[in-house]
Amino acid sequence: MSKSLLVISRQAPWSGPGAREALDIVLAGGAFDLPIGLLFLDDGVFQLAPHQDAKAVQQKDLSANLQALGLFGIDDVFVCSHSLAERGLISPASAQPLDSAAISTLIDRYDQVMTL
Repeated sequence: MSKSLLVISRQAPWSGPGAREALDIVLAGGAFDLPIGLLFLDDGVFQLAPHQDAKAVQQKDLSANLQALGLFGIDDVFVCSHSLAERGLISPASAQPLDSAAISTLIDRYDQVMTL
């Protein structure tokens, strides 16, 4: 049986390669039917903000990768409600908002956790 993996994405989409790498890992895991989840935390919640202009900051657009999560069987997508509130964002329909206690419980559910 495959071990489950939770990927915690903490970087804004324009701050370096971490956001893209987190999505790539999750999509690769989904392609191989691994039990995998994705949590957006801290500045990682900016990846879920609508209407981003990646070209303005000379970065690749991650929106296509985010939209592909469902196609790869990635249904366990979560977002920290506190991180959203701190940054003035609302929770997107594509991610389940969690408070700190629920995030702790979520992390305990997975065999392995990777933070990028």
